[in-house]
Amino acid sequence: MLENIKIAVIGLGYVGLPLAVEFGKKYKTVGFDIESSRVNELNLGRDNTNEVLDIDLKKVLNNKFFSISDDSESISDCNFYIITVPTPVDINNRPIFDPLISASKLVGRFLNQDDIVVYESTVYPGATEEICVNILEKFSNKIFNKDFFVGYSPERINPGDKVHSLTKIKKVTSGSNDATAEKVDKLYKSIITAGTFKASSIKVAEASKVIENSQRDINIAFVNELAKIFKLLNIDTLEVLEAAGTKWNFLPFKPGLVGGHCIGVDPYYLAQKAQEVGYFPEIILAGRKLNDSMGKYIASEVIKLMIKNSIQIIKSEILILGFSFKENCPDFRNTKVIDIIRELKDYEINLTVVDPLVDPDKVFKEYGLKVISNVPKKINFDAAILAVSHNEFHQINLTNFIKDKPIFDVKGFYKKSKLINRL
Repeated sequence: MLENIKIAVIGLGYVGLPLAVEFGKKYKTVGFDIESSRVNELNLGRDNTNEVLDIDLKKVLNNKFFSISDDSESISDCNFYIITVPTPVDINNRPIFDPLISASKLVGRFLNQDDIVVYESTVYPGATEEICVNILEKFSNKIFNKDFFVGYSPERINPGDKVHSLTKIKKVTSGSNDATAEKVDKLYKSIITAGTFKASSIKVAEASKVIENSQRDINIAFVNELAKIFKLLNIDTLEVLEAAGTKWNFLPFKPGLVGGHCIGVDPYYLAQKAQEVGYFPEIILAGRKLNDSMGKYIASEVIKLMIKNSIQIIKSEILILGFSFKENCPDFRNTKVIDIIRELKDYEINLTVVDPLVDPDKVFKEYGLKVISNVPKKINFDAAILAVSHNEFHQINLTNFIKDKPIFDVKGFYKKSKLINRL
């Protein structure tokens, strides 16, 4: 089965590109993306997500069996399709399946007898078979589990993490019947050195993914609530967590902003499905509500600090370090730093946002916000907020830019002092 395989990876973002590169080392592989600028950049051997080293990308591009394209015909002769497109939510936090539907239509046009389609995009339990399979049948004029087969293997990429990379994270696999499950598992096992776990069904695999991030979201919401309580009690939250962490079974979560395209989104998919079947998920939605409130809370705490230090609020200058959704990662999708910014702008404050990793042009296009790479030396800042703990910020001596003024440390990046306040 593996000898005559040709793989198409649909979607070359943080998830799809590393997957395509790994498969491209062993099999005939086509990486496909609808964004021409992304394809052009990758074909030049550059990955602006920083998930694949340029040297590794260039090396696999020199392999005659690997290619990257935005031409749909390039995937027409593949027999194993892996779909890794985004699954976001709308302004009301309802799942958006448009990218998944479009990818399914595309693949459906090219399906041949016995082809396999694997989905990696995070969805609620049942979505693959309820939504995607119907589209594949319609656009291929073929019968599910007779003419073509489907698998689900949830992505577990942790953007910016060079330790827990694709091949080092155990992969959950599944298939629409036993034979397909075995084929899907065998394929992934050939590139995942950490091994695989074959789930009993597609629904089980889907559910396992969505609860991974929901569990993390709820745990962070708990420590965020603790941070609010301890702030009122004048207790340092990180010191409390350090003390509690001396017990072997205490979970090491820290307070902070919870955004991105996974933890800040996936719980809504599970909540949506739960409500469809008549159950209101109180804990899941309560965790989301609390985490979504943290940007406004941080802005409020900064204003209080400034008032306490007799700093005029209107027309003041505030430095914000970090704009991406997490440290050491250029991805700013669903970043919660924007919530801090929007709240502070209501006070007519002048904001300087510094992030050396994000693409400033893309940020401006998305948010109309100017982001710069380095801290300007000519501004006398009245306060600073460390929002995202990029390694690059270790090199910045804030006392050179902000003297005897409050610093609000969201990530516990700095040691606590009279002027440094931690979340």
